[in-house]
Amino acid sequence: MAVEEATFAEGCFWQVEIDFANTPGVLSTEVGYTGGKIDSPSYEEVCNGRTGHAEAVHLTFDPDEVSYAQLLDVFFETHDPTQVNRQGPDVGHQYRSAIFYTTPKQHETAVASKARAQQRFSRPIATEITAASEFWPAEEYHQRYLVKHGMASCRIPETVR
Repeated sequence: MAVEEATFAEGCFWQVEIDFANTPGVLSTEVGYTGGKIDSPSYEEVCNGRTGHAEAVHLTFDPDEVSYAQLLDVFFETHDPTQVNRQGPDVGHQYRSAIFYTTPKQHETAVASKARAQQRFSRPIATEITAASEFWPAEEYHQRYLVKHGMASCRIPETVR
């Protein structure tokens, strides 16, 4: 079985992890930090907003069961990509909307997906599309946080788009 990887940021990583973990064809999820300027950041360092990292979910998937384009559909459907450096009440650069691609094909697919998604929004999509950098796993207590705490979701009610 071929396995591919993807990394997405769309605000607080707890909900993002659940959304992708519940997507058929996704084999594993891990929350963490990427896109920043220091090695092995802690949650506290990322939250202070000075490391440049985004809270993100790194996943592996079986491309025979779910395509990267389908994962991008999940990405654009599960958050408000028009918000800049925030999602709901979570504000800061660490909560930005971002796609971290690993191959030229992923980049091309992400750009096309963003253009298609823009047709559904009245405001411009703020999602960054950038080359993946080192992904640093978050502390263990953040992994599968909602599952560990018996919560199905921490989603904020949808805003007007």
